[in-house]
Amino acid sequence: MAHGAGGKASRRLVEGLFAPLLFGAASGPLGDAAHLDFDGTKIAITTDSFVVKPLAFPGGSIGELAVNGTVNDLAVSGARAEAMVVTYVLEAGLPTPVLEAEVRAMGNAARKAGVIIAGGDTKVVEHGKADSMYITTTGIGRPIPGVNIDPKSVRPGDKIILSGPIGDHGITILLARGELDLEADLRSDTRSVLPLVEVLAKAAGPGIRWMRDPTRGGVATSLNELARDCRLGIVLSEEQLPMHDAVRGACELLGLDPLHIANEGQFLTVVAPEYAESALNALNLAPGGEEAKIIGEVREPPAGAVLVKTLYGGSRIVDMLVGDPLPRIC
Repeated sequence: MAHGAGGKASRRLVEGLFAPLLFGAASGPLGDAAHLDFDGTKIAITTDSFVVKPLAFPGGSIGELAVNGTVNDLAVSGARAEAMVVTYVLEAGLPTPVLEAEVRAMGNAARKAGVIIAGGDTKVVEHGKADSMYITTTGIGRPIPGVNIDPKSVRPGDKIILSGPIGDHGITILLARGELDLEADLRSDTRSVLPLVEVLAKAAGPGIRWMRDPTRGGVATSLNELARDCRLGIVLSEEQLPMHDAVRGACELLGLDPLHIANEGQFLTVVAPEYAESALNALNLAPGGEEAKIIGEVREPPAGAVLVKTLYGGSRIVDMLVGDPLPRIC
């Protein structure tokens, strides 16, 4: 299960097995989407699978999540989603109203995100073999002009911006499963981040170095991957991390690090220092970006690592997620 949690084990599986056998010498830094050029026609493509329990949760459901997750992977690669194809793997005995609700949720989310559902496939497996429903998507998009995402372009002094509060999705799913005797007024943050990415591109396009939506493995895993790819250090300020009190309290009670908790409607970006203020101001003025903050910067030491300066004046190294501390959430 740890190999699917988005942390160290996932990275080892991809880099140790899939990348060398499927990509060979062409393998480079791993991103959320691939950008391809076919005789001058540039497209971006991504694929993802969605497994979540319960299927519906406060703030969203698997059908909506599948659309937003695909749109977001394209957005943070610097592309605008245009079309998707989807596959439903259904468990025998799934109630028809449950399936209809998720198909409706997917259709509504696609219309809201401005993406076409161009086709799909359906499979049914034996009872007990699919945890009710799995959804797989493939999204195709057009590159956003003037945005070039490359971890190798990151430089010391660049600023790290987070679009909003972390941990809402992961803790919401954890509580929705009803396995913990905790109560919190939380909703999943699932949404399309494309509108915010487009605002960012307009305000700071030439200064955008890198973007990522911190889903499985959370902010810590995404930034550790960046630190390793750019061979520089990342220093965060704990005081500047946006987080709802309910998430902070749940993590303290459960012994979890909020930086490892999954998000479905936020993104990280690294921008050149001369663009940082204009980028942040533009996000703060956009609907849904009011809580965006500069949470840290890129430095030479600690090379290849993420350091967090604590509220008490100390510091700690934050590694990638190890193991599988949370239920499957995306």
